[in-house]
Amino acid sequence: MADVNHVILIGRLTRDAELKYTSGGMAVCKFAIAVNKRRKQGEEWVEEANFFDIVLWGRSGESLNQYLVKGKQIAVEGELNQNRWEQDGQARSKIEIMANNVQLLGGQAPAGGGQGTASGGQGPASDGRPYQKRADTKNTARGNAEPPDFPDDIPF
Repeated sequence: MADVNHVILIGRLTRDAELKYTSGGMAVCKFAIAVNKRRKQGEEWVEEANFFDIVLWGRSGESLNQYLVKGKQIAVEGELNQNRWEQDGQARSKIEIMANNVQLLGGQAPAGGGQGTASGGQGPASDGRPYQKRADTKNTARGNAEPPDFPDDIPF
């Protein structure tokens, strides 16, 4: 059986997203989310948060950066990536989630957070559905999706 590395999380941003560019001009959007969990401790329920660092590359990161504000609830789909390095002679590592898809959920972020609407017909639907911006979708503001651009020499 093949190995599987797939993560889906829903949580709230712990800080505003940070957008930077590599020396090659590629956009890198970094942010973190808190995912709450309730568990029973004795006779009482206690909430405990887990924190996850997330990286969103390319145009999706550029487009969503302005909407990724502290407190905003989002859904993230992606894969785990372990970075390893050595610091002061000690082996170090950090696990991040490399996002493939990020969905903005709900309406306005709780107190202190801003709210934005995505452009190009990608904003929240009038029926309350969450809005979504995907890395692999083209702008279809009028519903006229263009067919993908495939080379004519596909070997199958």
